[in-house]
Formats: sequence, structure tokens, C-alpha cells
Amino acid sequence: MKKFALIAAASSFALALAACGKADDASADATADNVEMPADQAMATAPDPASDAVTTAAEEATQQAEAATEQTAENAADAAEAAVADVQAAASPTASPAN
Repeated sequence: MKKFALIAAASSFALALAACGKADDASADATADNVEMPADQAMATAPDPASDAVTTAAEEATQQAEAATEQTAENAADAAEAAVADVQAAASPTASPAN
């Protein structure tokens, strides 16, 4: 009984799906004259690419990143010099211990 109900439901779904479609001849509506447009016509209305703005923004971002890297390197060098000075000051005997 379940198989019969399943087959009946599947066939009714298939018929319902088939009833939703249209039977118009699609090949008569779509012809090469109205489907495609020549490339020159399509590009005539297209805006120019904004590559100059993108290139300028990329160059500015690169310069900012380089400046930040250079500043970080200078800060690290200053910290290293200070550390060396601290080590040298700690290693040199400036005062003799009193006994």
C-alpha cells in the first residue's frame, strides 16, 4: 500500500511540474540580431576603468607601510643602543666595593 501511495504521489508531482511550463517556441524569440550585441557597441557605453585611482591608492599605501617599517626599525635601533649602553655601564667597575 505504501508503494502505491508513493508512486501515485510521485506521478502527481511530475504532472504538476510539467503543467507549470510553457509550450511557446523559444527559438523564434531569440535570434542573433536581438540576443547579442557587437563588442564595439557594448564597449562604447562602458565607463573607463579607474586604474589610475587604484594605482595611486596602492602607491600611497605602500609608501605609508614603508615609512611605518622604517620608523619601527629606527625605534628598534634606538632601543638596542640603549641596551648596549646599559650593559656597558653595568660591566664597567666605576666604584670599588668597600670592605
